[in-house]
Amino acid sequence: MSLILGLESSCDETAAALVTDDRRILAHRVAGQEAEHRPYGGVVPEIAARAHVDRLAPIVEGVLADAGVTLADVDAIAATAGPGLIGGVMVGLVTGKALAHAAGKPLIAVNHLEGHALSPRLADPDLRFPYLLLLVSGGHCQLLLVRGVDDYRRLATTIDDAAGEAFDKTAKLLGLGYPGGPAVERLAADGDPHAVPLPRPLVGSAEPHFSFAGLKSAVARAVASGAHRSANVAASFQQAVVDCLIDRSRIALAACPEATAFVVAGGVAANGAIRAALTGLATAFDKPFVAPPLWLCTDNGAMIAWAGVERFAAGLSDPLDTAARPRWPLDPAAEAVRGAGVKA
Repeated sequence: MSLILGLESSCDETAAALVTDDRRILAHRVAGQEAEHRPYGGVVPEIAARAHVDRLAPIVEGVLADAGVTLADVDAIAATAGPGLIGGVMVGLVTGKALAHAAGKPLIAVNHLEGHALSPRLADPDLRFPYLLLLVSGGHCQLLLVRGVDDYRRLATTIDDAAGEAFDKTAKLLGLGYPGGPAVERLAADGDPHAVPLPRPLVGSAEPHFSFAGLKSAVARAVASGAHRSANVAASFQQAVVDCLIDRSRIALAACPEATAFVVAGGVAANGAIRAALTGLATAFDKPFVAPPLWLCTDNGAMIAWAGVERFAAGLSDPLDTAARPRWPLDPAAEAVRGAGVKA
């Protein structure tokens, strides 16, 4: 049995976890930073990095104590090495390097997106490669064929903003505060999803990619008009996002008959309306629908530890001079798309 310590600090969650190769989560802790960033309506990178510095060491000590193990009992240290806010990524990666060097353990530099991509396999032991993944988070919106560990084919990405960014912007426009996604979902429950006419960018297009910048702008105009209840704006916006995700995912599912399942991961995957719609789409294609538990969708140490488990089992580790990376595509060979730039 292998035991991996995972560290996550790519955005505004400081997290660590201990996970075994038989899918037991021995301990996990997460410290959020909502209070620090709420006055600014979003994540401030410097504040986030400083909070990681203050919190990561006590969290690591805490998960070791919770599990009743020492660093000597751990087989490898997995730490997020990107993509993300570079200051936060550096805090976690340098901590991982220090622990690996001090304990004489291998370092596993984990792509944060691979942590999300493999997390459904931590929750579902029956999930087999290859599967179609909708990775939908604050900074990314992609469709990927997950063929194996470190083996991804990107089918679609966003040409501008991610769905999570659109949720946060909508929340800010509606005065709902930060974090935006859960607040918009709560308000949408009291609204009419068809009350406000909003665009569905690229829906019906043969182009496989996503776009949410125009939807954000339309929400801003709807709010500025004063003609609509806030709950109706939230519900209509959420429905527009659902329609975009379903339309784009349908194209990918049709292109990947070999996929064993349709899988969703990432923070936006915690949204109930999105999950329900994706479940229906999977059923239409006669595919199992797999989604991690809600707590495993948002950033956490367990998904990084599990990615470390998978990479360690494949014989993969990294040197101590591995650099932190603010951008790190899962499929470096994917063709660049219009407008995507470094987000591709």
